[in-house]
Amino acid sequence: MADLAGGEVRRADLSVSEGRIGGAGVTEGAERIDVSGCVVVPGNACAHHHLYSALARGMPGPAEPPRNFIEILERVWWKLDVALDHDTIRLSAVMASVAAARAGTTALVDHHASPRAIDGSLDTVAEGIQDAGVRGVVCYETSDRHGRAGAQAGIAENARFLRQGGRPLVRGMAGGHASFTLGPATLEALVGTARDLGAPLHIHVAEDEHDQQDSVERYGHRVVHRLASAGALEEGDLVAHGVRLYASEVQTLVASGAWLAHNPRSNMNNGVGLPPVSRMGERVALGSDGIDGDMFAEVRACYLRARERSIEITPTWASRRLACGADVVGSLFGEPALGTLEPGAPGDLVVLDYDSPTPMTAANAAGHLVFGLNASHVRDVMVAGRWVVRSRRHELVDEAELAARCREAAPKLWARM
Repeated sequence: MADLAGGEVRRADLSVSEGRIGGAGVTEGAERIDVSGCVVVPGNACAHHHLYSALARGMPGPAEPPRNFIEILERVWWKLDVALDHDTIRLSAVMASVAAARAGTTALVDHHASPRAIDGSLDTVAEGIQDAGVRGVVCYETSDRHGRAGAQAGIAENARFLRQGGRPLVRGMAGGHASFTLGPATLEALVGTARDLGAPLHIHVAEDEHDQQDSVERYGHRVVHRLASAGALEEGDLVAHGVRLYASEVQTLVASGAWLAHNPRSNMNNGVGLPPVSRMGERVALGSDGIDGDMFAEVRACYLRARERSIEITPTWASRRLACGADVVGSLFGEPALGTLEPGAPGDLVVLDYDSPTPMTAANAAGHLVFGLNASHVRDVMVAGRWVVRSRRHELVDEAELAARCREAAPKLWARM
């Protein structure tokens, strides 16, 4: 067993009973799974995902290539989300969640948008996540970019899902797109709804300089200060990206107790830069921003990108960023031990068929995570005490049938764009 962030590695039997980790040793008569020669770790968590992007793999690019971040949104992602219907929302959620499970990710924090299919969309996403057997946290991406009616519908969808109380493996947050698409009235209404319902906010912050320019020009404040003044930056809230933050904003963010989801591969893909994550304290988790659910790939990118800027960055620092994703999800499920193999922790774990050519110890576990482990080592995955993946095969979803359905749906979705 290995806790790659905590630096604990030991040989032992591990028991799981009634969905939770038990003590060392195995109860007589219990089912026994041979994991000798493997490494058993807590399941990974993705702290910021866009499951609706799953059918974009191989999607034709726009006729006129984007020249900046806003044009990437306008010519690609904002055309995709408008084209979504409930069928493609469901397919995307299942496909992305199955792929995440196969990569050893057992929990996903999703930020959803489907402007022409808002009502009930979070139920559709939640159903897709649960079909794949993983944990999820969902919200709707409230925005003014489709007018006041669209913004009100987004807030209402967040509120509806939060009031119904989620599902066994899914919880809710209140979502907002970003400061530059949230006017004062919408931001006030969104914050009020979240606080009335006791839900944290999930919002993009300063992913690109345009967000900052818009905030300064229209409101006289940089983004973090605007959000803080509006009550949209409090303990437990989740902000994504934070690339273009001033030192005073970093201080405000850290002091607020909010989480920051760092998405290094997406930031590189969009050419927006590297946030000052090494100065943001311990509440920095990792997300993929919709690229995929492979957090082994994300933590390696996190380490290498930050190491490029500062030689003081270590594998242990990067492994802690990965572990913080489970802290985010655990706080929403009321499960502070999520992401550990402690007795009593939820039974979310991954069996890695990792035949290391060098010893793995507590001292070098993070180094194995960054330089050795990858999704190809994932053999078995358990969520809440139930096997979701066994022998590299998803137990709950027919992957071949799912892929066939996605191949049929994707071109139709692209045509609607």
